[in-house]
Amino acid sequence: MTTYRIPQHGQGSGVTEEDLAAVTAVLTSGGHLSDGAEVARFEEEFARRTGAAHAVAVSSCTMALELATRVLELEPGDEVVTTPLTFQATAAPLLGRDVTVRFADIDATTLCLDPASVADALTPRTRAVFTTHYGGLCGGVEELRALTERAGVALVEDCAHAIGASAGGRSAGTWGDIGCWSFHSLKNISTLGQGGMLTVRDAGVADRLRALRAINPDAEFVRRGKPLEFGRYGTGTPPRPVTHEKNAYTHDCARIRSGGLNAQLADPAAAMGRSQLRRLDSLIARRHAVAERLDAGLRELGVQVLETPEGYAHAHHLYAFLLRDEEIDRDELVRDLEREGIEVVLRYFPVHLLPEWRRRGGVFGSVPVAEDVWFRRLVNLPLSPQLGLHDADYVVEAVGRALARQRVEAVA
Repeated sequence: MTTYRIPQHGQGSGVTEEDLAAVTAVLTSGGHLSDGAEVARFEEEFARRTGAAHAVAVSSCTMALELATRVLELEPGDEVVTTPLTFQATAAPLLGRDVTVRFADIDATTLCLDPASVADALTPRTRAVFTTHYGGLCGGVEELRALTERAGVALVEDCAHAIGASAGGRSAGTWGDIGCWSFHSLKNISTLGQGGMLTVRDAGVADRLRALRAINPDAEFVRRGKPLEFGRYGTGTPPRPVTHEKNAYTHDCARIRSGGLNAQLADPAAAMGRSQLRRLDSLIARRHAVAERLDAGLRELGVQVLETPEGYAHAHHLYAFLLRDEEIDRDELVRDLEREGIEVVLRYFPVHLLPEWRRRGGVFGSVPVAEDVWFRRLVNLPLSPQLGLHDADYVVEAVGRALARQRVEAVA
């Protein structure tokens, strides 16, 4: 196993004594651990923090995206527009559905969806746009909101990187119809390694999501005029309050939209999330300080630093810069940084070129900006609260040495 001087830390937020105490209190309470009071409190506090009307906690961001896709009620022939520069989970819920997925291109200054490319990808069959706030920047979200409202399509925000991010003073996850959040171990806050949240505007949608996460179908039920009398309890009294008959005697099912899933967030995980949410500002401040130091140093080296637009707040989950010089080989630069003890993880391979998406029609050359960025120009550097300014200085120096070596070789 390689030991790095500057690693990609496996815990993006770390663990404090307060975190441990919060989890221990739940574990030793003797109460239910699967879906208790901590989950409800975490939802309330998360909604308050983001300004969302409703928050629904789930077991992962991938599950949040799956549930979001289910409540969209996509039908065969519908179309969805999304980004190629994201983790595969963003588009994963669409893979098994009989819908057309169009990958729009990105803006090379933000690495997020380019609203102009999205506009070109919209057709009368488009039902939704899935955008990802790459690295923790809500790039183009204001334009995407306006565009989708005019087109009458849903906007789903993949906010896996974006807790603490905002645009125009408005939190990520509240611009669209649905926001999907991650509390994976690598993220800015975590819920014991996995966890997720949905933020939504509509109370009815929130109710549907809560039913789905608890294995109940997303369905329409009609109350019967007279209860059914099959079995023992139609007119009698069940032996105890919990018999799992739900509404079997009192309702008929008029419509089934989709089946439910077991997507509950456990109470100990929610307790961890609440504890970490309380120190989110300090965690992001530490990330920001390191990112700012990297920005300042890398600007002097002649690479393209990704600037935060005015009026935007960056969550700094990932740190990325782009190469400008044609003579610099990105892959050789990455290998050089690895030799300097800096762990580089290139995030993310273009989704449309994965085999499963090539089978669905993805082809090289369809999103030239994203492809050029990932295959030739993109470099991701470690960023976490565990790093200090001296670590940032070392990274800048290492990048400078690697660039200098390649530039010397290019003119030799």
